[in-house]
Amino acid sequence: LISSLTGPGHHHWSYQDILEWDKDYPECGGKAQSPIDVDTQHTVFDAQLRPIQLSGYNLSTAETLELENNKHTVVLKLPGTMKIIGGLPEIYQAAQLHFHWGSKSNPGSEHMVNGRRFPGEIHVVHYNSEYTSVEKAANHSGGLAVLAAFIEKGPDYNEGYEPLLSHLEAVKDGGQITEIPGFDISRLLPQRLDRYFRYNGSLTTPPCLQTVNWTIFNQTIRLSETQLDLLEDTLHHDHDQLLQENFRDPQKLNGRNVLSSFKAPVVGRKAAGEAPPSDSDDSSSLNPGTDAHGEDDPQLGTGDMLAIIFGILFAVTAVAFYVYVRKTRKRNHRSSDSKSNVIYKAATAEENVV
Repeated sequence: LISSLTGPGHHHWSYQDILEWDKDYPECGGKAQSPIDVDTQHTVFDAQLRPIQLSGYNLSTAETLELENNKHTVVLKLPGTMKIIGGLPEIYQAAQLHFHWGSKSNPGSEHMVNGRRFPGEIHVVHYNSEYTSVEKAANHSGGLAVLAAFIEKGPDYNEGYEPLLSHLEAVKDGGQITEIPGFDISRLLPQRLDRYFRYNGSLTTPPCLQTVNWTIFNQTIRLSETQLDLLEDTLHHDHDQLLQENFRDPQKLNGRNVLSSFKAPVVGRKAAGEAPPSDSDDSSSLNPGTDAHGEDDPQLGTGDMLAIIFGILFAVTAVAFYVYVRKTRKRNHRSSDSKSNVIYKAATAEENVV
């Protein structure tokens, strides 16, 4: 999307001359630019925001996808059969996905939450199905819809990312293109697609067209340290230099509302830069992360469910045992009253256990 919308004849841009973008691309200086810093205390809860519903995301391995290092990021082109069919006012077709990342010393997500920047961010770009191409849709209000999710370091290997990360070496140098087998693209996104922030903004790179309907998922994605290093330290751009810190700083809201599909807490929020609590839950191959605003994700894992079930069974067994002991004592008491000529010795607690 970046290269196709910039097109031939446009001024070459880079993240080093980011303050000069608006000279060659006027919309980069507009009033509805992206990314932004989401302040959860000032988001507006909207009960009309429904869960994002995806269709056609589980691609066959027989289908080939083009992976490219365009010197700004790594881009995976996606077929139009992949669609967003719920959670937005229109149906949107997929065009491509790409990533933004930092370095070991500097996190590189584009969007922020409560002043906190994450190690990386994935953008899955879609365009309104009313238009015949992403280029045409990009020039109309609401023509584009981007699904964004934060990437952070986790304790476990994320198998859902293996089909993509394993091919980064093939596009190590700027301009290189390779083909990779299709896979389940939904595994690159968080499990929870019902909790997100929504606002109107722009492309985060030139030409910065202000026609994007942004969805920023609240649940983060976790990659192992090795996987995160692979994303940050594999690709190169011009002159064999590492491609790192390919992000734009947050832009002013200028009166725009940021909606939330859930009631975001305004207390107990993490300070900027503070790491989220450790979570070793591995309920699926795509490890669930914490909420972007720093709270533990409310979704229960397999271990949590088993603990609850065993707790219930233990409680039922204890109650049944108590009832049995009470009945046994009463029966023994009645027996001693009716047979006064029988010498009776009270049972000990140990003798009542069965």
